[in-house]
Amino acid sequence: QVQLVESGGGLVQAGDSLRLSCAVSGEIFGPYFLGWFRQAPEKERELVAGLSRDGMNTFYEDSVKNRFTVSRDKTEDIFYLQMNSLKPEDAGVYYCGINRARTFASGRAYEYSYWGQGTQVTVSS
Repeated sequence: QVQLVESGGGLVQAGDSLRLSCAVSGEIFGPYFLGWFRQAPEKERELVAGLSRDGMNTFYEDSVKNRFTVSRDKTEDIFYLQMNSLKPEDAGVYYCGINRARTFASGRAYEYSYWGQGTQVTVSS
């Protein structure tokens, strides 16, 4: 059974950094894309960054470019989202999800087969 377990959210001030983790357990055969989504209150889940399993494809939404970095520890099978220079508009619940239909970014949440439980990021101004 595939499980994604997230950690690393919290309350920070604008300009601070956080690192989110998404630990993947269980067998997944073949390539996939792991996306990091953000969901603000009363808004749809939106893709902000992601990384293909082989590390060849990355994605960053324009507002997070040069501030967020995705990476993966292959040994432990943990994906990371390093978030620097955080802004109040970065706040929301962050979810990691696995899309087995693609090896590149897709913002269609329904394409993602597995999801983490979400972790709250709050940024005070």
